[in-house]
Amino acid sequence: MSQDSRHGKWAISSSEDDDEAIPLSGATTSQPRRPAASSQGPSQAATVEVKPEPAHTPVSSLAVGLEAGRPAATNQLNPSKYETGPSLAGKRKKEASDGSGWALSDSDDDDGDVKGKSLGKKAPPSPKAKKPKVETERPPSPYGRLYIDDPEDFFESSFPCLSDTYRFYLNKVTGLDRKYNSGALHIRDILSPLFGTLKESVQFNYCFDIAWMVKQYPSEFRDRPVLIVHGDKREAKARLLQQAKPFPHIHFCQAKLDIAFGTHHTKMIMLWYEEGFRVIITTSNLIRADWYQKTQGMWMSPVFPRLPAGSDERAGESPTFFKRDLLEYLASYRAPEIEEWIRRIGEHDLSEARVYLVGSTPGRYVGSDMERWGHLRLRKLLNDHADPVPGEERWPVIGQFSSIGSLGLDKTKWLTGEFQRTMTTLGKSSLRPDTPMHLVYPSVEDVRTSLEGYPAGGSLPYSIQTAQKQLWLHSFFHRWKATATGRSHAMPHIKTYMRASPDFTQLAWFLVTSANLSKAAWGALEKNGTQVMVRSYELGVLYVPSAFNMKTFPVHKSPFPVSDSAGFPVPFDLPPTCYSPKDQPWIWNIPYSQAPDTNGNVWVPS
Repeated sequence: MSQDSRHGKWAISSSEDDDEAIPLSGATTSQPRRPAASSQGPSQAATVEVKPEPAHTPVSSLAVGLEAGRPAATNQLNPSKYETGPSLAGKRKKEASDGSGWALSDSDDDDGDVKGKSLGKKAPPSPKAKKPKVETERPPSPYGRLYIDDPEDFFESSFPCLSDTYRFYLNKVTGLDRKYNSGALHIRDILSPLFGTLKESVQFNYCFDIAWMVKQYPSEFRDRPVLIVHGDKREAKARLLQQAKPFPHIHFCQAKLDIAFGTHHTKMIMLWYEEGFRVIITTSNLIRADWYQKTQGMWMSPVFPRLPAGSDERAGESPTFFKRDLLEYLASYRAPEIEEWIRRIGEHDLSEARVYLVGSTPGRYVGSDMERWGHLRLRKLLNDHADPVPGEERWPVIGQFSSIGSLGLDKTKWLTGEFQRTMTTLGKSSLRPDTPMHLVYPSVEDVRTSLEGYPAGGSLPYSIQTAQKQLWLHSFFHRWKATATGRSHAMPHIKTYMRASPDFTQLAWFLVTSANLSKAAWGALEKNGTQVMVRSYELGVLYVPSAFNMKTFPVHKSPFPVSDSAGFPVPFDLPPTCYSPKDQPWIWNIPYSQAPDTNGNVWVPS
């Protein structure tokens, strides 16, 4: 079957169906194959174990693989070939060898779409096949200078210069000019003793490399208790527990995932200090690749002080009811391991929080409970706390994400129906305008010319099986361009949603979240709109101008180096750049062999 569209022509097997999870062994071969799903036996070169959870597909530590690490070895003169296994349905976790592996993450699909993990291979330039050789070296820099893991000035040795107005930060990216990392944070900075004297922590996430995570804690805190909240089951859970065996201070809490194809996708860090309590809500997995050359975002709270002894448990609330909503979100896990953290939070003063919490938890909800989670939660907040703006019908919605689920046979099934109604809500106005919607998602050229090259596409798991069913979606797509933040070549793993003025100088609201563009993450109405079904755990924070005593947020056009500007630091360029007729959205399980990437590689799914 072939599909033509303005943004690409693809050929796939007519037997491929994204309603079935198709396992793949992860075999590598010396010859490229068509990107049809297959059920091959394991290769001598590489074997991948899978579990049938197709919504997200991490491989936290393959010696060679894909979510963002590096090619095994590259040759700038002779393109290397990356033969990929495109249709992995599950996820695999394994200890990394010094962070040199790649992993896949954040593939979002709500109806069992086929997702894949790719195994890289260095192919010699001669036509004669040779046995693949696994290397652990970093590729040469495409910009003419060598990378080193931890430059001396990469991690803060003094309190970093941060903008406290919004407390929204980007991550540090290896390979960028120094000014573009000023005011950005690495996980080592977040866990630094400069931010507090750590007693215990909890890490909510989707994908983990335990050994790497432990190394990010400063030596003086490295044996402090850590609770890991995850969604792994069966074999994946066993592998995660195996990773932690050398670390007796690590304990686990398994999130309940009772609805098919749901995932525990929330990415949150809670830190309990001698000085108080802090929350960080981020978009990064706990693997090295996610903190290396990707664009990520986070909200980091101030240190919340302890309440006076004997205070009412409802004391210390913020005007945004952040404390109440955080406690409600944690209670939704129904997990005894989290009860102690619920008690601790109750003992702290969270009144300085100026953001609203927007979470998703798995379930089917009716009545007033429909507005507790997912996009209906966002709709409720925008209805109650956002202010109408003049000419709002001309204020476009902008969505930016790293993965896409099945959204229906046409745009009205979900995207421009219930989802757009949520995104266009501004106060109690009855106006529900059919406003423009700009969706920012990297093109093939964006990926090809990125710092990582084609392997960056492993964190952008939009599959051919999904794409060919929703060609209508691609007319909404805009390029990933981020010149103001220096991150045009650092592919996005961040997810943001906002409402902008027609001239893109003002924002009516801004959201940073773990939620990609999928019904699994945001929820979908059922039974004639009387019920909403949510599959996954997600978490984000909503910025509304009224919480900052503003009418709208001015857009900060040049957020680096950090300043005290009142402008909001949008992480990509506005206005968004629409795809040209020659642009194609990145599809991760079809070949790209016509033009090598910045590291001299081509991409050939197997």
